[in-house]
Amino acid sequence: MGHIAYLRRKETFSAAHRLHSPHLTEEENKELYGKCNNPNGHGHNYTVEITIRGEA
Repeated sequence: MGHIAYLRRKETFSAAHRLHSPHLTEEENKELYGKCNNPNGHGHNYTVEITIRGEA
């Protein structure tokens, strides 16, 4: 039986979005989507961790 090896990686990144419907007025968009309707976008930070396991 061979040895088992692990490779781990952790990354962080940011992403932004804007929720907006052209079928609604500016006020309706603000009321419905709140801070997610910001014209400059609304961001979130994410962390992704992955581990790969296999025989060495």
